[in-house]
Amino acid sequence: MARKPAQASNKPADEASSSPLRVLKKYPNRRLYDTKTSSYITLSDVKQMVLAGEDFEVRDAKSAEDLTRSILLQIILEEEAGGQPLFSTPMLGQIIRFYGHAMQGVMGKFMEQNLHSFIEMQTRVAGSSKNLFDPSAYTPGAWTQMFQAPGVAMPDLMGSYMEQSKAAMIKLQEQMQKSMFPGFPPKT
Repeated sequence: MARKPAQASNKPADEASSSPLRVLKKYPNRRLYDTKTSSYITLSDVKQMVLAGEDFEVRDAKSAEDLTRSILLQIILEEEAGGQPLFSTPMLGQIIRFYGHAMQGVMGKFMEQNLHSFIEMQTRVAGSSKNLFDPSAYTPGAWTQMFQAPGVAMPDLMGSYMEQSKAAMIKLQEQMQKSMFPGFPPKT
């Protein structure tokens, strides 16, 4: 829950409130200040902003350095520490190994494209299955209908996702060849 600043003298100027991008300021005492609501907020509040799809950035209050990625990583760390983790230990190890490697940028783009494809597939499934979990709208055979609906069938969705994933992998290989082996194979 958002808290008001304790002292008016600590309240930063709200120069970004007219901007469509919500600006959060991070102070040395690790507190986050929301310039839109003129109040201090927590990481939990920032997480809610992410879940709501709000556009924002986090800036260091003194240097104006962009700290958005750092704050998002803190939220991921908290989520990984509590409950069911998204990343396995071997996966985290693999990700770490890409840092400083020639493939770092390419792998990041590949992971981003693959996640985007997965979200598209999930959205299509959610749109076609919204009535499956609503008791008032449920009909016998609803699951069968969903999987047999044109353009929404699970094999089609998975096939589409696999095609997008394959295309991302081919693009990754092409970028890898260009960055690691320029001029190979020789053009004839």
